[in-house]
Amino acid sequence: MDTPTEPDGGRGKEPDPRFTLANERTFLTWLSTSLALSAGGVAMAAVSPDVFVPWMRTLLAVVLVSLSALAAAMAYPRWRRVQHALRHAAPLPPPALAPLFGYGVAAVALLALVLILTGR
Repeated sequence: MDTPTEPDGGRGKEPDPRFTLANERTFLTWLSTSLALSAGGVAMAAVSPDVFVPWMRTLLAVVLVSLSALAAAMAYPRWRRVQHALRHAAPLPPPALAPLFGYGVAAVALLALVLILTGR
């Protein structure tokens, strides 16, 4: 039975519950990722000033917290788009932000590695 509280106003066919629950788990994983990125940014900001160059430490923290905010902000709209596709037996939308998160986290990790190896 469709209800008006569904993402597309109750239109479409109720999908297999396993797919809806998998979509929900993915949504929650985006939120968990957001929390991890935020914790990493806060930890980077809290690192002693004599460990890394201060401006680089701040830059890394800002990038991590920005990625965190983006992940959290995009989690629900992504859930809605996927749920709509499931209800209408349409192709699933690609995770448009996945490359940004992958490359963003990789860039932060590489910069942190360089700073660790150079002792700055």
